[in-house]
Amino acid sequence: MTAQIPEQLILNAKRECMHACPPIPNDPALVAELSEEEAYEAAKGQEFGMYLFTSACWRKYVGTWEIKDGKFYLIKLEGKYKLLKDEPVHATWVTGTIVVPQGEMVHYIHMGFSSIYEKELHIKIEAGMVVEQKVIDNVDKIKEYSESGEFWF
Repeated sequence: MTAQIPEQLILNAKRECMHACPPIPNDPALVAELSEEEAYEAAKGQEFGMYLFTSACWRKYVGTWEIKDGKFYLIKLEGKYKLLKDEPVHATWVTGTIVVPQGEMVHYIHMGFSSIYEKELHIKIEAGMVVEQKVIDNVDKIKEYSESGEFWF
């Protein structure tokens, strides 16, 4: 699988990339699925544009999310889906851990979100609420790859 265009996260007023794809709501009052023609037309004016229809984005959309006051929100969709609300939607349907890479990429892996960065911020979400955050130092992963002689960036 090709490395993927990441979901976007606004965290502490700063835009970050997520190495996770939280589900979008299956609610026709919140999200509309666009026809192929509508999606292509909409992509022309969107940040990720036609990249959304390549092997770099198998899901054919990119979501922008935000953590604010301990809550996880969906604020924008680009590509195959359109968010029907103008205001952020509290993502109460999301439970799981999202990963935010931090620091330099130290090892590129051409698959999904497998590349290794110096550190990762793991944010645990339960029913749209942030319940835990921790920083993972990837020094052991870095050491493992450097000893194996695999290609590094």
